[in-house]
Amino acid sequence: MTMTASEIAESVRQGETSAREHAQSALDRIADLDGPIGAFQVVRRERALAEADAVDSRSDRAQLPLAGVPIAIKDNVSVAGEPMRDGSAGSDPRPQDTDHEVVRRLRAAGAVAVGITRVPELCVFGATDSSFGVTRNPLDLDRTPGGSSGGSAAAVAAGMVPVAHGNDGMGSIRIPSACCGLVGIKPGLGVVPAELGNGSWFDMSENGPLATTVADAALVLSVMADRPDLAEVKDPTPLRIALSTKVPMPLTPLHKDWRAAARATADLLRTAGHTVGETDPHYGQTLSVREIARWTAGTELDAQWLQDRSRTAKRTRRHAAVGRMVLRLGYPKDQGREAWVARAEELFADHDVLLTPTLAQYPKRSATWSERGWLANIYSDARYAPFAAPWNLAGWPAIAVPAGRGSGSTPLSVQLVARPGGEGLLLGLAAQLEAARPWRT
Repeated sequence: MTMTASEIAESVRQGETSAREHAQSALDRIADLDGPIGAFQVVRRERALAEADAVDSRSDRAQLPLAGVPIAIKDNVSVAGEPMRDGSAGSDPRPQDTDHEVVRRLRAAGAVAVGITRVPELCVFGATDSSFGVTRNPLDLDRTPGGSSGGSAAAVAAGMVPVAHGNDGMGSIRIPSACCGLVGIKPGLGVVPAELGNGSWFDMSENGPLATTVADAALVLSVMADRPDLAEVKDPTPLRIALSTKVPMPLTPLHKDWRAAARATADLLRTAGHTVGETDPHYGQTLSVREIARWTAGTELDAQWLQDRSRTAKRTRRHAAVGRMVLRLGYPKDQGREAWVARAEELFADHDVLLTPTLAQYPKRSATWSERGWLANIYSDARYAPFAAPWNLAGWPAIAVPAGRGSGSTPLSVQLVARPGGEGLLLGLAAQLEAARPWRT
């Protein structure tokens, strides 16, 4: 069994093991396991070992929060010396000159980037496949690991790395975490530097971690945010929790297993001393339209940065074309976000946390979705993963937490949402669930 990130860092800090040992072990697991999974776009063999040696020689190794921790980086942020393909054949294949700020922070904390993980083109869709290949769920190779951080989720779920970097514009950390039985947190707006693509999808996208344990997720988030306090996971005081299994997207069915997972989690939280009542957010009829406006317009802005956008897949071109129309009409506008936040505040006036299923259905089939039509992709994504995106539009923190097993081949998951500034509260609540209902790592 592989060590957690927290265990690796402590072992390297104490001099019991070396960063090189852990980097080599991760590289060996990638070589052994990744063939049928396809999680990695780039494996940084020689460079990762050189970086591990540099960690081992640092005079401040004993103070590094992520000393020697192998980590995977999602292929839509820059890693110096490596190309950033963003899942697109039309992207610039030349190596990047500098690290993204989040990558810089991870490396400064002692983490070793062993590879770069695959994404769907421009990180748009809810399954991870592109012209570079199909990424499969290691828990069931016939199912997707989700998107767009599907490569990162697959790498962690397969045990190739203990933690991974991801980002989340419409659920792209929480959805893959739910597909693969992981903990994944999307921080609130501005907690971690975003700087994703050409405008971070109008401030809907945030960087965050995917991990097997709450402690690891908290540790990596604390480094990404430059907030050491977030690594100290604390039991929350008794909270007022709203349980909702209402699906935000109209006419979208909720599988009975996912509804049951949310209700069973509510029971666990009651046992832990929290007050849980059933209350639905007022999502409204236009919420999905406002999300899609930012999603498509953000894709058009990202496509403008490509070296050759004519090489994008048909579904991506269609998505960007809708975004061009949105921009020509003068959208998206701030009023849409403000109206949704005002409605969300109505629920949170009487509650501290919202509990929902993370997905509405089990992960969809792993396939070459990039070769299918735009509407087929939009419909299938909305059908299985409608719960995450409202909190991207709001800019509020949300976390996906494993919630046992049902009738499917992959685990169940619940989503917890809090007001801005509630990252620590969500981590503490997730840790209580982890203790009450441990999951396999």
